[in-house]
Amino acid sequence: MGSLRAAVFAVALLLPASSGEAFFDLFNIFNPRSENDYFQNAFDGSQEQTVPQQTEQEEKGAAPATATGLTKVPPLGPPSKAAQDVIVLPVGDAASPAGSWTIVSENSGVSAMHLAVMRNGKAIMFDTTTTGRSLMRLPMDNCRADPRAKDSTMDCWAHAVEFDYSTGALRSLKIVTDTWCSSGAFDAEGNLVQTGGYFEGERAVRYIGPCDTCDWQEYPNSFAEGRWYATQQVLPDGRFIVFGGRRAFSYEFVPQPGQTNGQAVQFPLLRDTTDDVENNLYPFVNLLPDGKLFVFANDRSVIFDHRTGKVIRELPKLAGGGRNYPASAMSALLPLDLRNVTGAANPEPEIIICGGALKTAFRLGENNTFQPTLRDCARINLAKIDAQWAVEAMPVGRVMGDMLILPTGDLLMLSGAAKGSSGWGFARQPILTPILYSPRQPEGSRFRPLAASTIARMYHSTSAVLPDATVLVAGGNTNAAYNFSGVDFPTEVRVERFSPPYLSKELAGNRPVIDLASVPVDGMRYGAKFTLRFHTPAAAVVEADVKVTMYAPPFTTHGYSMNQRLLILSITGFVEQGQMYELIVDAPRKPELAPAGYYLVYVLAKDVPSTAAWVKIH
Repeated sequence: MGSLRAAVFAVALLLPASSGEAFFDLFNIFNPRSENDYFQNAFDGSQEQTVPQQTEQEEKGAAPATATGLTKVPPLGPPSKAAQDVIVLPVGDAASPAGSWTIVSENSGVSAMHLAVMRNGKAIMFDTTTTGRSLMRLPMDNCRADPRAKDSTMDCWAHAVEFDYSTGALRSLKIVTDTWCSSGAFDAEGNLVQTGGYFEGERAVRYIGPCDTCDWQEYPNSFAEGRWYATQQVLPDGRFIVFGGRRAFSYEFVPQPGQTNGQAVQFPLLRDTTDDVENNLYPFVNLLPDGKLFVFANDRSVIFDHRTGKVIRELPKLAGGGRNYPASAMSALLPLDLRNVTGAANPEPEIIICGGALKTAFRLGENNTFQPTLRDCARINLAKIDAQWAVEAMPVGRVMGDMLILPTGDLLMLSGAAKGSSGWGFARQPILTPILYSPRQPEGSRFRPLAASTIARMYHSTSAVLPDATVLVAGGNTNAAYNFSGVDFPTEVRVERFSPPYLSKELAGNRPVIDLASVPVDGMRYGAKFTLRFHTPAAAVVEADVKVTMYAPPFTTHGYSMNQRLLILSITGFVEQGQMYELIVDAPRKPELAPAGYYLVYVLAKDVPSTAAWVKIH
């Protein structure tokens, strides 16, 4: 095999510079152990090299299962040496609350590669269809025809579930086309619009609504090009734009259900930033207050006007390594503060990108050499003509971590690894300690380690902010199938909830309670005022103590929360009414600030958030 691989390298050296993807194909023929390379094994319709075949007994439902179709978690083997080599940092500011962890489910049925919080009290968790058996069965009359099977085998394992995050109850969902490494966002009615994936799913668009009987509706031939590892962004007019994907150096708009795009639009940044292992998949895309888009791939970024199809501005390079899959960094648009913005002015948009990996990390990982990840955390203010990246160091380097915006406007960095890169088995030293990042604090005082989890969450793990201001944490699978023993990091199906420090018992008296009767039934309208009432259990508050934020729930996968944004709203009236307080709040004035849809609206008193109300803006 070594001499044959050398021959492949020799052939690759003869390829023109523009044939990087051809080189990638040749190399991957001999490396089926990583997710990047798996596609080479699947085109012939067989998965024997990486996915254990289901036995006849399993297919016929002989294994123990509950009435819901949930099967037991297999016994775990003893932890390996690698599994015990974890990063736990000392808690910062030991005198202050550091948060707490709770396991809310021992078995989610599927490992949550993708996660989205719906407005009906449920979360949608789903995986790829390529992994074979999960731990959740579909009803026998609702099995899935496997398009890659040579003998018309039916796949009776669920690869998606609806998870009730209050009770832990599960409901199986049926996905037909493969959602492996796909993308998504919410539409104005709160439906999840989900795009791309692998094999028969790479051109698909899928829909699922927030109801107790909803299931996936799929349109497999929607895109002109395959969208595997792409990014989806909602636009001010309610449409969705999808950037990139493997070998897709282009963008497309999501077509109407049942329609097919004729042609994609080339986007040179994606081709120009493609390394031999890409390092530019799942590009970071953010809607800016003027309606333009920030697009970041690998180490470069642009401001793009989707209305004209023109790149408006090229931004400085972010040196030091790769930032997108498989060098997966964390990124977010920092909160948009509308409190001091008047007239037609826009808040200043600022992007943050933290962590990532050296560009060689993936290749070295193929030989079990795991490089330290990047510690830098970079911010850029896009309102400045001479914008430059301002870089500071995190307490620990991190790859494939999650970055969530909390209701307070602080950011939570969690999960991921201190060595290696994204990919099956390509990382070591899982980081159990989340970091609280406070963007309003001065440099040198922004990072604070919080209470550590006991569960390693690396590749294919996800997290999401919930209405009660806790954080749901799920998934994690560095294996090509559901493996629970004989591997360094068993497939993770436990679900945790992290309560940030603001939910500590010491601060409970400050926590606002929204009077749900005051929430506008018809939602909020752009540029109009709306009223909210709340009370606090113990502490009296004054207007200066109070803040209202609105949060767009994202679609999260591979360490990136697509369409995540938080706005701090302007309060123009504050009246104390006995034990109740009434607020007059200005809604965002245009969809460029907050695209139409359902948001989590929080009232905060002394930086302690309420449980949110779901409010639609239109």
